[in-house]
Amino acid sequence: MSDVREKARSLEILGVFSKHNFYAGGFTPEEMRTTLEDLGPTYVKIGQIMSSRTDILPKAYCRELEKLRSEVRPLAASEARRVIEEETGKKIEEIYEEFRDEPLGSASIAQAHYGVLKDGTRVVTKVQRPGIARMMRRDFALLKKLAGAVNIAGEADDTVQAVDLKTVVEELEKVSEEELDFRVEAANTRLFKEKCIEDETLITCPTIIDELTTERILTMTFVDGYSIAKRDRLIADGCDCEAIAKTIVGNYLHQVLDVGIFHGDPHQGNIMISKGVPYWIDFGMIGRVSESSIASLQDTILAMVQKNTEAMADSALSMGIVKGKVNKTRLMEDIDAMLGRYVSVKSLSEMNLGKLMTELTDLLSNHNIVMPGEYTMLVRSLVTVEGVLEALCPELNLFDFLSRKMTERIRQNFDVQTTVAELIQTLTTVGTQTTRIPSMVFDVLRNLVKGRMKINLELTGYEELLEDLNGMVLNIVLAVFACVLFTGSCILCTTNIQPQAGGMPIMSLIGFVVSVALGIYTVQSMSKKK
Repeated sequence: MSDVREKARSLEILGVFSKHNFYAGGFTPEEMRTTLEDLGPTYVKIGQIMSSRTDILPKAYCRELEKLRSEVRPLAASEARRVIEEETGKKIEEIYEEFRDEPLGSASIAQAHYGVLKDGTRVVTKVQRPGIARMMRRDFALLKKLAGAVNIAGEADDTVQAVDLKTVVEELEKVSEEELDFRVEAANTRLFKEKCIEDETLITCPTIIDELTTERILTMTFVDGYSIAKRDRLIADGCDCEAIAKTIVGNYLHQVLDVGIFHGDPHQGNIMISKGVPYWIDFGMIGRVSESSIASLQDTILAMVQKNTEAMADSALSMGIVKGKVNKTRLMEDIDAMLGRYVSVKSLSEMNLGKLMTELTDLLSNHNIVMPGEYTMLVRSLVTVEGVLEALCPELNLFDFLSRKMTERIRQNFDVQTTVAELIQTLTTVGTQTTRIPSMVFDVLRNLVKGRMKINLELTGYEELLEDLNGMVLNIVLAVFACVLFTGSCILCTTNIQPQAGGMPIMSLIGFVVSVALGIYTVQSMSKKK
């Protein structure tokens, strides 16, 4: 029976793909979005996940996938109740003093219901759609089989960026598996509250109700408030928008730079205000950043401020994954041009950090340097927080907060005793090496005089020039050979060498044909180089 369902679903998927002409040169961004919508809620969720993965999809596709609808047809109340009862082994009336059948929101994987527990605790219970896990796993198995038949190609700066769709599908499958197990989101929420919340009177997040949380249901305390997107309401309620903005950004930078765990999607809808206190919600996606990546990010920001293009290139190479040949000289030139557009020593506080980091990521991609997933999520998160800050209090600037936070980190990590010890060790080593310089110079001169020394000179940053030069030399050699061959064939025509054809020696005829062919090839080759 499962084979029959699999075949039927395969035909259905192929039918949708055919409708959107996937075989005619690959999906355009809009075709990908509409295709996912036609395939149903499972694929809408996949598209939403893909929209944040600029490390595996071209930007144009990610921008288009952000348009996917977040609301889908609500699950019947009876179905939601049945899932809760199956997961807990209790009747709804035994768990809740009040349970509202009308959902607070309905998405592709789950929907949320308001309730009041027997002890009076107000909660939200997220209920997974019945059969959605089985359907998604089956769809992913089918998609991996079909992935080889679908091509995606995005254009960026006149170059074609090919995408390995099978790799994309496998990556999405990992993320979706976590989304399907609500215990993962519950663990994320607990971890976030434990590590990232220092003072709950300033900023906090919901509390997980463990006994009402399983793989298919997630219950947490209800946040009685509204989104920070409603700035007019904040002002009407007497809230200090600037203070709230500073609290949110301060906590976010604490997440990234102090803890290494941060909210993966910190948009306005995921930050609520309740009685003047900001609440982070929805921890289906959290990012993690290593201490080494934080250090590299810090070096990158410092290099931006100093306009040190070489330091920026070095930090980018240390963070990124090199996928091909990198011309460091040209990379530094492009970074320098980018910094010239965005960074002004006189107005650092006006710098758009998110836009600059996004452009840096794209620039590195054009130089065959791909940033890891954790960095891509961090950049996207930074851009989102910067947008939140701009909407809430336009006078504030994320770069100001970031620079102060990094200065504080440098000061805290500065150990005078260790630094002095390292300096003494360095000076001792340098002093020891310095005493050997005269003898080393004498050895070099002696070997040079006796012809025992070879000097190897390596040129970097001129690979393309050398390739062009090699091609030019080859073309000149071929042209000279063609001329010599043609001249020799002309001389042979004046002789009586046998055999002949039409009064012309066959050797001469062959020489004419080969020399003309070489001449045509050389001319075409030189034209292409131009």
